[in-house]
Amino acid sequence: MNLQIVALLGQDGITNGAIYALLALSIVLVFTVTRILLIPLGEFVAFGALTMGLMQNGKQLLVVWILVGLCLAVACMDIFDIWRKQNRRQTSLWLFIKLGYAALMVALVFTLPVKDLPMLLQILLTLALLVPAGPLLYRLVFQPIATASPLVLLIVSISLHVALVGIGLLVFGPDGSRTEPFSNDNIQIGPFRINSQAIWVIALSFLLIIALFFVFGRTFYGKALRAAAVNRMGAQLMGISPVFAGKAVFSLATLIGVLSGIMIAPITTIYYDSGFIISLKGFVGAIIGGLASYPVAAAGALFIGLVEAFSTFWASAYKEIIVFSLIIPVLLWRRSLSSHHAEEEE
Repeated sequence: MNLQIVALLGQDGITNGAIYALLALSIVLVFTVTRILLIPLGEFVAFGALTMGLMQNGKQLLVVWILVGLCLAVACMDIFDIWRKQNRRQTSLWLFIKLGYAALMVALVFTLPVKDLPMLLQILLTLALLVPAGPLLYRLVFQPIATASPLVLLIVSISLHVALVGIGLLVFGPDGSRTEPFSNDNIQIGPFRINSQAIWVIALSFLLIIALFFVFGRTFYGKALRAAAVNRMGAQLMGISPVFAGKAVFSLATLIGVLSGIMIAPITTIYYDSGFIISLKGFVGAIIGGLASYPVAAAGALFIGLVEAFSTFWASAYKEIIVFSLIIPVLLWRRSLSSHHAEEEE
């Protein structure tokens, strides 16, 4: 191994690690606010990449029907709640907004020449189709059982993951997809050549991480979500709605997942079930951070990316084993050596 190979592997490791860091932060965010381990986060990574691939290949965007189905299901739940509570004043503004938004997306998908749109508009349309699915899934699946135990929430999360994988196969098919890169140039720095797409991924990932820290440190709604993460009961007593907090963090996590899929789609071929392994590596980073510390989770995810890259060179057949084995010493340290066995918060 020479310096050139070390530089190439380091570039791949940091690129992958930046994506894993975003997913790790999303997993920690959702868990601390809602106690839900968001196993289906990887599906949004895959769906984002595959939707961009369908657009650039000029194929039908059947993914719009996922949005329509979720909007109709949530609308039925809202109508039932209004009928049960006999509160007609609570009516229909949001109900009509959801149904109108779904109808607008159907009209755009089947009338716009999506293949000929500039890449920025394709990205925006992908976000518009997929990001609303996050809060809709929270309303449909998790909000009715928000007070259940973490084990029940985990089982439901795994079930949702399995369902979304099946839906992904139905909507996108078994074939993989790779999209056009944001740019094709290579940057020469001394003896090293850096792929411009890798620079895009790293730069956008760190911008998103900085934006997240700004939102949670400087904005009113960010501080409200932080309060819900630190003390759910206290935040609720102060008027912070747990329903709002849940939908907000699911929206953020979905946005990050879809953007991550769009960023890595030009680098690697993505299949309908590829997202699970990607998000699982982000989950290992989140575990390193104890599902509580954002900086440690991000650093752990970057470390996972570097370990994966160098394992590909030294022991390609065992790289997944090496990556996922890293979780064992972390769990031993956290649960056996440094744990005080505090009782779970009621």
